[in-house]
Amino acid sequence: MWGDDLRRLAELLRTRDELDSKIAEVTGRSARQGDVGEFIAAQVFDIELANTATQAGHDGKFRSGPLKGATANVKMYGDAVAGIDLSPHPCDFHLVLSGPRRPAGASRHHRWRIFAVYLFATGRLIDLLNERSVKIGIATSVRRSDLETARIFPDARLTPSLLLTEEQGRLLSLFC
Repeated sequence: MWGDDLRRLAELLRTRDELDSKIAEVTGRSARQGDVGEFIAAQVFDIELANTATQAGHDGKFRSGPLKGATANVKMYGDAVAGIDLSPHPCDFHLVLSGPRRPAGASRHHRWRIFAVYLFATGRLIDLLNERSVKIGIATSVRRSDLETARIFPDARLTPSLLLTEEQGRLLSLFC
């Protein structure tokens, strides 16, 4: 009965702790969704992460490419359609890694898949949201059209700030 469920849960949580520990060894940070997303982004986009995972405003800076020197706030969500967190601190770009769209009423469990990557020029995005009188902060509502315009993976839309190399696309595809 309930005891069986609790024993099974305890066993699963021990297994999860072991996996989380192995993930933390690889990332050098925790196995939490945001820390793993930052690690993936740093590897794929050559971002030098800040020394601490709790730095306000941005998670790091692009070391190379067309955005070299620009700051990046990296977010990883199960589904970016649910909204993105925008900080009041200065940051050049928001790089959002997103899993697949969740059907209505689906579990909030994060699946470790990357189905899309979006790159927002933070200033432009905030100006656009202010024009629409959208409240900016945690789970800021963005339109699907905003996401499509900012998408750089799996295929770039409209006029992206960053076109992916074949290698970057291959690395992101590991998480599809």
